[in-house]
Amino acid sequence: MGLSIRAYARHRGVSHVAVKKAIDTGRISPLADGTIDPDAADAQWAQNTLQPRKAVATEGTSAPSTAKERPPRTVATPQREAPEVAAPPLSAGGTSLLQARTVNEVLKAQLNKVELAHRKKELVDRAQAVAHVFKLARIERDAWLNWPARISGQMASTLGIDAHQMHVALESAVREHLIELGELRPRVD
Repeated sequence: MGLSIRAYARHRGVSHVAVKKAIDTGRISPLADGTIDPDAADAQWAQNTLQPRKAVATEGTSAPSTAKERPPRTVATPQREAPEVAAPPLSAGGTSLLQARTVNEVLKAQLNKVELAHRKKELVDRAQAVAHVFKLARIERDAWLNWPARISGQMASTLGIDAHQMHVALESAVREHLIELGELRPRVD
């Protein structure tokens, strides 16, 4: 009679889920009664888990094996074994799976933040905002262009000068000022 799955997991220093997965994938085999012989299972685990990877050789190069063979454990210690599979080196422009997942999670968080702001009506449609600002600027410009015609007669009578000269002087000053303002380029990011 052998150990239960949970007892063998404690003996091995892994979770019972890892032992169950090893049984399901055929790395270790249980006894007929469903229990596990720890010595036989340790040997099977070592043999079936730590197989050297077959290196795929490209033209003129050969890749070294990344896993090392170890003899099976015979002493039951509660140590947790870390697999000795080296992570593939990153190429000049490559990313690891962890980096890709991190970027994906950051992107999801940013999209959720934008979606929340949209639902709270805190966002403004850029095209509508630009069109609205353009419309307001045009209304302001037209008001300034019409201002000399409305006010020049009153100012001329107050100052006691010719109304036409006053209109021409005001219109010229307003146009110069609007040209200066037109040279300013707002930045829309």
